Amino acid sequence: MAKLTIEDLKKIKDKVRKDTALRGGGSSVKITVHMGTCGIAAGAREVMDALLEQMAETDRQDIRVMNSGCMGMCSSEPNVTIEIEGQKPVVYQHMDANKMRQVFKRHVLAGEVQTEFALARG
Repeated sequence: MAKLTIEDLKKIKDKVRKDTALRGGGSSVKITVHMGTCGIAAGAREVMDALLEQMAETDRQDIRVMNSGCMGMCSSEPNVTIEIEGQKPVVYQHMDANKMRQVFKRHVLAGEVQTEFALARG
């Protein structure tokens, strides 16, 4: 096995710091992908994968990504809740990877709620 260089160690440190920041406190945005069995069956894993891809492309350290169980609305799965500090939460329904990318770019990063996908506000 090849020896690690200082640069390799710095890259590992930066990646770990970024990954753990998603789970830590101090965030102004919280994104929850509801991943109960009904959500997973409806495609929540693909939604989470798309979200994590988008997160990898941004340097925002104030965004916290979480998963949770079923929210009791199986007919609208996969569901994603976006909570931005100082604003009412928005629950998005029938999400897929492309919708998640759009919601991330337009709602999370630009502040524009995507009403065509929204199930509820507040």
